[in-house]
Amino acid sequence: MKFSVNWLREFIDLPKTPEEIADLLTRAGVETKNIETRGAKIEKVLVSQITASSRHPNADRLTVCEVDDGSATKRQIVCGATNYKVGDKIPLALPGAKLPNGTEIRKSKLRGVDSEGMLCSPIELGLGEDASGLLILSPEAKVGTPITDLFPSDTILDVEITPNRGDLLSHFGLAREIAALTSKKLKSTPREAKIPVKKTGVTISATRECPFFSARRIDNVKVGPSPQWLRAKIESAGVRSINNIVDISNFVMLELGQPTHAFDADKLRGDINVQLALDGEKFLALDGKPYSLKPDNCVIADQERTVGIGGVMGGEETGVTESTRNVLLEAAYFLPASIRRTAQELNLPSDASYRFERGVDPEMVLRASARATELLQEITGGTAAKEIHVAGELPSNPSDVSLIYEKCDRVVGIAIKPKTIDEILTHFGLKKISAAKITKWKIPSYRRDLQRDVDLIEEVVRAYGADKIPGRDRSRFTPSTAADREHDLETHMRERLVARGLFEARTSKLISRNASAFSE
Repeated sequence: MKFSVNWLREFIDLPKTPEEIADLLTRAGVETKNIETRGAKIEKVLVSQITASSRHPNADRLTVCEVDDGSATKRQIVCGATNYKVGDKIPLALPGAKLPNGTEIRKSKLRGVDSEGMLCSPIELGLGEDASGLLILSPEAKVGTPITDLFPSDTILDVEITPNRGDLLSHFGLAREIAALTSKKLKSTPREAKIPVKKTGVTISATRECPFFSARRIDNVKVGPSPQWLRAKIESAGVRSINNIVDISNFVMLELGQPTHAFDADKLRGDINVQLALDGEKFLALDGKPYSLKPDNCVIADQERTVGIGGVMGGEETGVTESTRNVLLEAAYFLPASIRRTAQELNLPSDASYRFERGVDPEMVLRASARATELLQEITGGTAAKEIHVAGELPSNPSDVSLIYEKCDRVVGIAIKPKTIDEILTHFGLKKISAAKITKWKIPSYRRDLQRDVDLIEEVVRAYGADKIPGRDRSRFTPSTAADREHDLETHMRERLVARGLFEARTSKLISRNASAFSE
């Protein structure tokens, strides 16, 4: 997963350099694969607005755009993209600009038409991986503003998250891990959700696959482009901006690790039921592709049809569009094994399924719903219902784990002070609930991978530092053997025969062991 260092700094005071952050994480078993700098070298790239567009006279796949860059005269730009309209604001690279990929922009003629610069895509500016079209900027962006004012320089860490550490699949989660490893305090934590609960309007038939489901209505939303700060954040993590509703859902997932989904409430027919699909049931997903469902697939349905594949992807029929006025916000807890099976059977991986199949934090479900609701009201102008509809129960916290300090010393190979062990485990969010010779630890809801005492010992080693544990020279225990002259002779003869072009054949014996035995 890609993490923005600027975003992480909102939660924790980080080490001074990205290399120090990467080294800290890698030493603790959280490998940083790549470090990428974005935005620092973007010069002579401005916010421009397309004021007119016409077809290129000599090329079917090109257009000629008139753009305003805030100067006295408008510029003519030849463009090959098709994802824009007149009035859109686009990054314009002026002649003399040098893009992060090394491209130098000059005035040129393209198929006989002058072009005074280049309209840019995210990948050309080093702001993402999207090369499908131009980077459409927020309508609030001011024409003539340097693009670096909209996208400040940032460092992106590409971190390899192991399957057992689903708690790290968010900026808050990784910041919490860094805080534990550096013994620092977090600047902020997600607020506890204090929302009146209503147990109507939602039912769960597939209680094993979906233990808990919540839905909250937000009315009178205005769908449109996201503000620039929101776009910059999700795009820094490699997620493409779609509209403010979808972007808010993705933002909360990247920030807190809990996926949510917004339905167009006016397209739903009656109450919501979480159930198992019918064998062979057809479903059109948000990716525009039809899927044939299986009877073990968990789905979200209204009173007439399936409207979403639980924990994987919503449906196109009830998706948010520009005409959407009211939304129903889903936040749920799904069984990891069920989501993994469904995503694999349908060959439909998604950012949501990636997190659900690794296990999300049950205590984050309603907090994420509250966070998304807060942003929906702030950004779209919507009005949230005073209560949230829920069904089912969230899973209980993981079982307590006992640890004997002496066993920790035996496994690690050195003596670590009990006080040091306590401090390390406390920094990782564990709570000591008994202080006898055998200590017992309460495991936080987001660390369901900690099930045995050796798991706690592993946490101690990760924070203490494996490099601080001295190795042992075991060479003195290697037994010496007398020279085997017969074996040496055999090896020498084999090499001589191979050198003369002979081959050794070892065939299988097709008779019993007793029949092939030599008689005395």
